[in-house]
Amino acid sequence: MNTATGLLLEHRAARLAARLAAPLPPIERQGLVREGVLRRAIGLTLEAEGCEVPLGSAVRIEAQGGGFVEAEVVGFAGDKTYLMPTTDLHGLLPRARVLPGWARGRVAVGEGLLGRVIDSDGHALDGRPTPRPDAYLGLTGLPINPLSREPITQGLDVGVRAINALLPIGRGQRVGLFAGSGVGKSTLLGMMTRFTRADVVVVGLIGERGREVRDFVEATLGPDGLKRAVVVAAPADRPPLARIHGALRATAIAEYFRDQGLDVLLLMDSLTRFAQAQREIGLSIGEPPTTRGYPPSVFARLPALCERAGMGPAGRGSITAFYTVLTEGDDPQEPIADAARAILDGHIVLDRRIADSGLYPAIDVERSVSRVVTEIADLAWRERIRRLKRLLAAHSAQRDLITIGAYQRGADPLVDEAIARWPAIQAFLAQDVHEAASLEDSKAALAQLLEGPA
Repeated sequence: MNTATGLLLEHRAARLAARLAAPLPPIERQGLVREGVLRRAIGLTLEAEGCEVPLGSAVRIEAQGGGFVEAEVVGFAGDKTYLMPTTDLHGLLPRARVLPGWARGRVAVGEGLLGRVIDSDGHALDGRPTPRPDAYLGLTGLPINPLSREPITQGLDVGVRAINALLPIGRGQRVGLFAGSGVGKSTLLGMMTRFTRADVVVVGLIGERGREVRDFVEATLGPDGLKRAVVVAAPADRPPLARIHGALRATAIAEYFRDQGLDVLLLMDSLTRFAQAQREIGLSIGEPPTTRGYPPSVFARLPALCERAGMGPAGRGSITAFYTVLTEGDDPQEPIADAARAILDGHIVLDRRIADSGLYPAIDVERSVSRVVTEIADLAWRERIRRLKRLLAAHSAQRDLITIGAYQRGADPLVDEAIARWPAIQAFLAQDVHEAASLEDSKAALAQLLEGPA
């Protein structure tokens, strides 16, 4: 490449970067839109006429008392434009003016976000001024060529012994935490938040209880953990579109730090609430329900969100993502759990029976899978994992007979060994929420468990 061509390419790249970093101008200044009139408001769906605004754009609707209700364009049919509110609907009147606002799709990012708690629109929730951005990124992100992604070759220490030793996580892996309500998903997520070795932690609290936001910031992260973290909160009382934007914003922030060459830990609680928010939107604008009431757009949104995590191109960092998945009614085959298993690189199942027995974290090792174990674990380590899983499976198959004392020793050598080692196995799988178990210590403990006397 000659010098002139190189300078031209550098100039074009600089202009593109400046254009991407600049705030997006109001869409009405681009000559694309005109205001409209609100015709109907049924449930969460608002219907306007005469409002020619691009899909995904923000609008403001005049409300009683001089205020405004903010909404986003989510669909149109003929001269009707369908809107979904991002704020409370209080004060709306028939024939209210619908005014074009700012075009959405931009996320303010930068190091000023570290140590901050923001909402789905990027506004500060911690009482401090809104963070000053270093750049702007797209809310929906840009797809990465799958052939340009770096392979997953390095293990990640998450500080939980059962996961480190038996379900090793790779740097850049995407994993689901599957459990019913009240089995310990958020507690396990909090342990990994404190103990995982990552440069930056991005937490998306999507559709969960508002009480958990303060608890997570103050009790789980603490002052030291918050210094390297960004928390995006969109609790359950926020409109469904705000919950969708919260998940997208958290992912975009993680992408920014990954592209700076950092190793990012992205924690999203929960992927199910994200899917339920999209279901509310889809059904409100007339999408047909398919699997258990979920419209097709839900199953298109899930991979679009999760595929943004993972390893970046060569020379950039990684996003290791953990998504909690609520198995409603403890049904592991419910639609969102089934779809998530197919999308993610592994799943960790928490079992209510194990939790009821007093064992925490209540990880069902037999039903849990890490799909990158062959890339990050050597042969001897993998053989120990298989051996312990065989012992767990053998004990599980004979649990009823063992419990009532009907099992005859000598009938099966594998079951005999499982019974002999069972107290040590239980102690190995149990871990206090304030106790950290490093990756090397976990591997050593596994070896000692299986190679020591039964």
